[in-house]
Amino acid sequence: MTTVAEKRRVFRDLHADGCFVIPNPFDVGSARWLQSLGFKALATTSAGVAFAAGLPDGGISRDDMLAHIATLAAASDVPVNADFLNGFADDPSGVAENVTACIATGVAGLSIEDSTGRPGEPLYPADLAVERVRAARKAIDAQGGDTILVARAECFLTGHRDPLNEAVRRLTRFAEAGADVLYAPAARRREEIEAIVKAVAPKPVNILVSAPTEFTVADFAAMGVRRISVGGALSRAAWGGFMRAAEELRAGRFDGFADAAKHVELDRFFAADRAQREVRA
Repeated sequence: MTTVAEKRRVFRDLHADGCFVIPNPFDVGSARWLQSLGFKALATTSAGVAFAAGLPDGGISRDDMLAHIATLAAASDVPVNADFLNGFADDPSGVAENVTACIATGVAGLSIEDSTGRPGEPLYPADLAVERVRAARKAIDAQGGDTILVARAECFLTGHRDPLNEAVRRLTRFAEAGADVLYAPAARRREEIEAIVKAVAPKPVNILVSAPTEFTVADFAAMGVRRISVGGALSRAAWGGFMRAAEELRAGRFDGFADAAKHVELDRFFAADRAQREVRA
């Protein structure tokens, strides 16, 4: 069984050069399947776990989120990065306390965003946002410093009037405050991505791809992107299949099951996967 320290070392090495995809499973089964496909790291999705619990994105409590993160980290032999929202606290001291709890789940990395979750004031003031990143950095260092810190600027997602320039300003300061990886979700145009990569270089940049795009992994790599996550897209893809099948069922037809995964394929995979884990244990 791979140790937490080994996962964290592997995860840090992944960020040293090149470009890799870090998909977002929403439960243990999807994590084990993604791992079997050869992905070198995984990331949790706040949306995926919330939707599965019948809640909106951001509706999961801190303790329930920590339990979910711990479950996926324990179920995965590859490094797991935690989508830890805004750290479940406004003030830096609360962020530090919660980051410490997140590190204890065994994750190899975690993200802290500058979104408040409040419609009237969607972003923390820049100075406070920087202090929150600095507090997360200190909490990580106090626990050995080997957990990757991802700092997110939510300017594109919150409708900021000048999202690119504000994101660059914030991400640059987050990098100076100790973030290892920088991330501005929903930056989609080439010029936006390249500007962000240039601004925080040589630190790595994460890009979110949650819908079809003209760009390939090779294209993002050429832009200087280090890692690509998909957020809740895999969860929504699963929900899409479920919703279409349910609508067909309501209409009195069973056509929605045509593209369903085969029972025997899933059963065979999870039986073999369980046997392998029991041997390693």
